Amino acid sequence: MKAYKVAIVQASPVIFDLEATLHKVAEWANNCARQGARLILFPEAFVSAYPRGLSFGTVVGSRTPEGRELWQRYWNSSVAEGDPACQRLARIAKEAQAYLAIGVNEKDTTSGTLYCSMFYFSPAGKFLGKHRKIKPTGQERVIWGEDDGSTLTTLDTPLGKIGGLICWENYMPLARMAMYQKGVQLYLAPTADARDSWQHTMRHIALEGRCYVLAGNQYVIKSNYPEDLQATDEMKKQPDSLCRGGSVIVGPLGELIAGPLWDKEGILTAEINLGRVTEAKLDFDPIGHYHRPDLFNLSVRNQPETIKVDE
Repeated sequence: MKAYKVAIVQASPVIFDLEATLHKVAEWANNCARQGARLILFPEAFVSAYPRGLSFGTVVGSRTPEGRELWQRYWNSSVAEGDPACQRLARIAKEAQAYLAIGVNEKDTTSGTLYCSMFYFSPAGKFLGKHRKIKPTGQERVIWGEDDGSTLTTLDTPLGKIGGLICWENYMPLARMAMYQKGVQLYLAPTADARDSWQHTMRHIALEGRCYVLAGNQYVIKSNYPEDLQATDEMKKQPDSLCRGGSVIVGPLGELIAGPLWDKEGILTAEINLGRVTEAKLDFDPIGHYHRPDLFNLSVRNQPETIKVDE
């Protein structure tokens, strides 16, 4: 297969504004398409906010009416599988003629729960599948539910096998192994972690999985928030720079091939050559010659089969 280009968008959504965020997604995706990207990754919870600094009026033992109202606002700016916002994302992928992977706040309209999810779309404008975060971190557990493992999704596409995990799921060794077992070649890691230590994790995963790693983060400053939220006591305590970014693309031997990008919005691009994934497995393959299935076996409850995509 010939080499091709991938892209990561590092930006802020229009926080708590679904329509404006979708418009911004379209602008960034079209920009990536003009640069020749065939796979585009957006950060965790891009549609339409990673609610950094917000408590939704929750403390142990009580919740406030104002917090519930803010929760409703958050819900209204989220997306459900198959709804008009999801359909719009599918059209954006088709317009860009690229695979689109994007972090969303996914609302389950049956149960009422929100999930931190990654939605996948094809260049033909089809919704291909999703991954829901299996373990929200810390205070995230107030706002997001946990997946049952049935959306540990991988896609077998003409670009290679695509899959990945969201943010601190990537610190879960068995979750990573669940991805490796499916032969992932393009490992996607949308995140909200802007610490230097995150960079080491991404390089480790590339080395461990012998795969390309695309890690996308938002760049967010306090003025990106709606003015009424900026005026709250809890947001006044936050620094002006809420998330520095740090999006990065790593090769299958752990080498940096694009980024990290800090302290600004922008696009990272890199050329992918799947032959380098095979080359990297000369001396290490976590599911092949460097595996000991006679000693170790990982069984994943509810894990789906890889989705075959021909377009």
